[in-house]
Amino acid sequence: MEEKILVSYRGRITRADRERLKGHKSFILWFTGLSGSGKSTLSHKVEEKLYEMGVHTYVLDGDNIRQGLNKDLGFSEEDRRENIRRIGEVAKLFVDAGVAVLTAFISPYRRDREFVRNLVDKGDFIEVYVKCPLEVCEQRDPKGLYKKARAGQIKNFTGIDDPYEEPENPEIIVETDKMTVEECVDKIVNFLTVNGYIKGRR
Repeated sequence: MEEKILVSYRGRITRADRERLKGHKSFILWFTGLSGSGKSTLSHKVEEKLYEMGVHTYVLDGDNIRQGLNKDLGFSEEDRRENIRRIGEVAKLFVDAGVAVLTAFISPYRRDREFVRNLVDKGDFIEVYVKCPLEVCEQRDPKGLYKKARAGQIKNFTGIDDPYEEPENPEIIVETDKMTVEECVDKIVNFLTVNGYIKGRR
């Protein structure tokens, strides 16, 4: 069997060129937290704010990705790990394209989040811990998943019979049981502005 030799090809247009064209840096805003903590809501609200500011963005949302790219994966630890690995590789491509990519995934295991952090250059990965107590997430239960998990209808559900490993040193923490959506968005956008990822509000 013939062995294939893979060689990365780099065109003349670089990430720096793309960032210069867009007028801002590219980066990954990685929203992590329990189901029902508010990851999807926040990622899309932050995208709306960044769009208003002229930032080129794209949201990779867990449910959407599992209907396409990762529809072959289940929820075992191995599949969850592969889910995050694929998303990390896709997010890396967006960064190279000069785009600010926002991801909304439970991503319960620290090692998987660190894997994505190490895929990109230092500073490109911004971990946003969407912190919310389990009991509050369970009260919200927008998809009825906690109820099904408690009834034994869903196995390996994060927070019930599968662990969630809290980030140890996230760049940003937003507490959605104490802060409004607007306060959370402002905190995230302020971080990006102060740290030079984007320019001030237009």
